[in-house]
Amino acid sequence: MSITQKVLVFAGSNSTQSINQKLAIHASEVLKETSDMPVEIDVLDLNDYEMPIYSPERQAEGIPQLAYEFQAKIAASDALIISLAEYNGSYAAAFKNIFDWCSRIDKTVFQQKPMLLMATSPGPNGARNVHGAAMSGFPFYGGNIVSNFQFGPFGKHFDVETGSLSSPDLRTELLSAVEELQTALAKREEAA
Repeated sequence: MSITQKVLVFAGSNSTQSINQKLAIHASEVLKETSDMPVEIDVLDLNDYEMPIYSPERQAEGIPQLAYEFQAKIAASDALIISLAEYNGSYAAAFKNIFDWCSRIDKTVFQQKPMLLMATSPGPNGARNVHGAAMSGFPFYGGNIVSNFQFGPFGKHFDVETGSLSSPDLRTELLSAVEELQTALAKREEAA
């Protein structure tokens, strides 16, 4: 009997209308629909982890409890689905702040959990800059990126009414990325 796999899902954005949150949730639904093993999805909202802007002086006063809680969510998961927003060519401030605080607890923020890393944007670049930065940078912080997916413009290829990709080619590409995450989860279960 398969053990239920816990998958933590969030967008690197605190927008209440985040297109990356919509994409991350859609990917988690594809995972649940296609997985041979039981999957439990935990969707996070970065607004629930709002903390003072990181600085060494604030760190000297103590790391916020919310940073420990965010790290505990990662620790309790078997895999991560993250979709990053791109603001001015980089990470959204809300995500970067949480990341900065969590990296002070443990540099391996992502704890080697298998990760599906995604990004999208309203423009044709599809958040390529932030996606590329994370692809090269996250491994230094315990990011075990087993698959990735990135596209733009969001509005042209995603149907917000159905909460799913409208492009057949992109649906196939996302399914392939999700299958790579499933393979990594199956290997983790076998090793356990």
